[in-house]
Amino acid sequence: MYNKCEIWRFLMNIKCIALDLDRTTLNASGRLSDGNYNALCHAIENGVHIVIASGRSFDTLPKDVLAVPGIEYAITSNGAAIYHIPTSTCLPSTCLHEYKMTPASVECIIQIAKQHETALEVFIDGKAYALKAYVEDPVSYGTTPQAIPYIQSTRIPIDDIISFIREHIDHIDSMDIVVSGEQQKQLIWNELKYNCDEIYITSSVSQLIEISHKDAGKHSGLRFIREYLNLKPEETAAFGDGDNDIDLLKEAGIGIAMENASSKCKDAATFITKHHDKDGVAYGITEFLKI
Repeated sequence: MYNKCEIWRFLMNIKCIALDLDRTTLNASGRLSDGNYNALCHAIENGVHIVIASGRSFDTLPKDVLAVPGIEYAITSNGAAIYHIPTSTCLPSTCLHEYKMTPASVECIIQIAKQHETALEVFIDGKAYALKAYVEDPVSYGTTPQAIPYIQSTRIPIDDIISFIREHIDHIDSMDIVVSGEQQKQLIWNELKYNCDEIYITSSVSQLIEISHKDAGKHSGLRFIREYLNLKPEETAAFGDGDNDIDLLKEAGIGIAMENASSKCKDAATFITKHHDKDGVAYGITEFLKI
């Protein structure tokens, strides 16, 4: 983390901005506002690389964001897979780098999840799959009613999710355990840390434990993009709201947390911007990054 004098010296030299999506760049309806859209376009026109940095799998990234002209990179599945997005819709996207989970770590997660009343989600080659019963009734597994449309529109339902995971055990980007409350979450989290090797554990929302390869994480994805573009750490900035954005904000030269961010995320930030429903990304780009 830089001191204030160093921060203001770097502000006029930001060349790359990494953006979390849900509750950061997107509003409560899961849409990209006109204000944020215009700010992103303005930054791109000024030579800034805009990078998606999401816990979402590639195939579930929102069209609103992918339609922004000039967004070329996406860190997906909490850093498990990093994509180049071509500016021409005629060309396919390319996976630049990926961390597949080890079969041993996947089996360890399955064994722990089976001991608790949970549902599993799994991300394979950019697609999201989940237990069918959970997709049909997310609330019964602890999810908020507001999340129902997102879950049901992005998850491919699978009857026997554990057998499905084992069938694809060599191709898994990341996994989620859906928990019913904070007590169960902490219990499972501790069991994972104690028993499973080679995993990175994080959480974007209260009902999820999100797990990927030990070398993944949004911060790892940003580091890859920075080196890929030959940029210095101080030439990067990042926006986020959740605990899974903490390492991302620390990795960036300038970390910006939303007004609605978790307390731990705010503690990791250089600046606090406006709420995600009040164009907080646009405000941060213009007022803090001076772009």
